[in-house]
Amino acid sequence: MPSKLDDLVFQVEAVLFAAGKPLSVKEISDALGQTDYRPVQSAVRTLEKTYGNRQSALEVRRVGDRYALQLEERYVPTVHSVTPVELAPRTVKALTLVAYHQPLLQSHLVRMIGDVAYEEVQHLRTVGLVRTEPKGATLELTTTRRFAEYFGIGSTKPEEIRRYLEQKLGVPPPSGATPAAAAVDAPEPPGPAPAEAAPTPAVEPPAAG
Repeated sequence: MPSKLDDLVFQVEAVLFAAGKPLSVKEISDALGQTDYRPVQSAVRTLEKTYGNRQSALEVRRVGDRYALQLEERYVPTVHSVTPVELAPRTVKALTLVAYHQPLLQSHLVRMIGDVAYEEVQHLRTVGLVRTEPKGATLELTTTRRFAEYFGIGSTKPEEIRRYLEQKLGVPPPSGATPAAAAVDAPEPPGPAPAEAAPTPAVEPPAAG
């Protein structure tokens, strides 16, 4: 493999590492100042194969038309004790939608809140609140046991989590199928659940479609 391509592969790796979120080939090309995306696309594929063939806790995963340098799913729980859970309002919004409509496809979440969904899913996965599983060209999103513990919910079952959100937010369940779009306000991110009482997420429920 030519040395020039070697260097480009390392540059792509550096960009994905620094971004901390999935990026498209165009976004990677723009970050590197490359006007021709084809060498970048080739470098991304080389990097993907390299991580697939090496012994590493990291992987290059393709999510739709984006690529992410991330921990393999089996190693995510390993870093929970050193990963702070910091939830910005927009992160709470994404998390609430996932919790309420799970299992939820990431492509549907993108339609709900826009491309920021890719970054939020990456963050929620890293802190261990959301689990991702490949589903065709996208990912299927569900909450984890850590999510239930964080919010003081006594069950990890989706229907119990949905009932908890409905009861805490004081609204009836939505009628019909899972909506393709929903609105949620999240003025303040919630903190960890105290031992004596479960917190109420500072969000409004997803609107029924």
